[in-house]
Amino acid sequence: MITGFDYGTSNCAMGVVRSEGNVELLPIEQGKAFMPSTLYALDRDLICEQVGLKIGDANIKQEYIALRSGPLARAQRVRREEGFDSQEQSLFVGQAAFDQYLAWPSEGYFVKSPKSFLGASGLRPEFIAFFEDIVTAMMQGIKQRSEALLGEPINHTVIGRPVNFQGLHAEKSNKQAIDILTIAAKRAGFKSVEFLFEPIAAGLNFEERLTTDKTVLVVDVGGGTTDCAMVRMGPNHKHKELRQDDFIGHSGERIGGNDLDIQLAGKNLMPLFGMQSTLKNGLHVPTKAYWDAVSTNDVGAQTTFNHQQTGFHLDQLLRDCSEPELIKRFINLRNEKQNHHVVRSAEQAKIALSKTELTHVDISYIENNLGCDVSQDQFAKAIERPLEKMLNLMEEAIAQAGGLPDLIYVTGGSAQSPVLRKAIEQKLGSIEVVDGDHFGSVAAGLSVWAKRIFS
Repeated sequence: MITGFDYGTSNCAMGVVRSEGNVELLPIEQGKAFMPSTLYALDRDLICEQVGLKIGDANIKQEYIALRSGPLARAQRVRREEGFDSQEQSLFVGQAAFDQYLAWPSEGYFVKSPKSFLGASGLRPEFIAFFEDIVTAMMQGIKQRSEALLGEPINHTVIGRPVNFQGLHAEKSNKQAIDILTIAAKRAGFKSVEFLFEPIAAGLNFEERLTTDKTVLVVDVGGGTTDCAMVRMGPNHKHKELRQDDFIGHSGERIGGNDLDIQLAGKNLMPLFGMQSTLKNGLHVPTKAYWDAVSTNDVGAQTTFNHQQTGFHLDQLLRDCSEPELIKRFINLRNEKQNHHVVRSAEQAKIALSKTELTHVDISYIENNLGCDVSQDQFAKAIERPLEKMLNLMEEAIAQAGGLPDLIYVTGGSAQSPVLRKAIEQKLGSIEVVDGDHFGSVAAGLSVWAKRIFS
């Protein structure tokens, strides 16, 4: 079986092209097509153990066991010391991972949007190996679910990739990320793996609807990146075997929906934890620890936030501040590892604001009756900086193409926001803006491309 695999920052999806030519997204998550990109393990060393157990190819498994002898030995020690039964489920992906984290935030190991970390600069080999395991574990779970739905093995897939995984050292970053994804896919059991730029995949799906040729600016606002592509599309283009000449401009950067969530969490929710309060000497409370807390897509920020030195800093801040009850609340958030939950609440507020002008953000899981109202105007102000970067990427792709598009096709979950839509219209004038399937267009396009190259 041939599939298109959208291993996304916020959600994952798997698509197939049926014999009659229709694209179908498989219901891999409790009857739904989109699985949250999350993983939870009772202990981080147990991730490695579960990956090894599920590798099907004997040669790949033996190679993996040799590479992971240390973590595998630690996993056995964890099972003995913690009393985890060998039959007890120790690893969860998708909504089940969220459920486990929300029930036991201070226990186990939780990661959301691991794709955001791929290609990060300065990763030591052991961290790269760890991310390989996280991605492999997720891919194994998705592939297993998909094969159960299809009733046959999946051997070939096309995986979507952003134009750039990270902003710094893009070429080196992209190679590192693609290497991790390729290794993970092979360990998950895929025999053949190809990659396609996500904005191009989204455009291929849209092209099926065109009855005349157009130059289209495809804007894919994903969870971790925003990618833009200027593409010649239409009836005289879509059946070409080679499309390189039709892709006339592209740009991308690590700025996406997650960054909007982080900005909203920082500017509108962190004040509830003392971010805008003052010290006894009248100066403002330092904000770095607050931004580290909500920067859940930044390995360095999360490491710093969880480091002992931050604990010492917050203890001193508690003594020096003018509103100690707010700092105590922040310390409690850190101790209970609820920063991911706060950012998720910001994400839910962002989603709500795509349909309403005002929403209430309930964070009573921190403290009874704690929360605040957020308006579309407040959201727009909070995301000014990342939004400007997104608009600049659109202009960059247009400049590469040397001319304006006939229309703009927007896709990706955060593209539903009327704030983003208004900003695009203000920046690029009267060009028609068309909404795509904000979640399924990339997976559908990847499926079309997989069918074309593997059949």
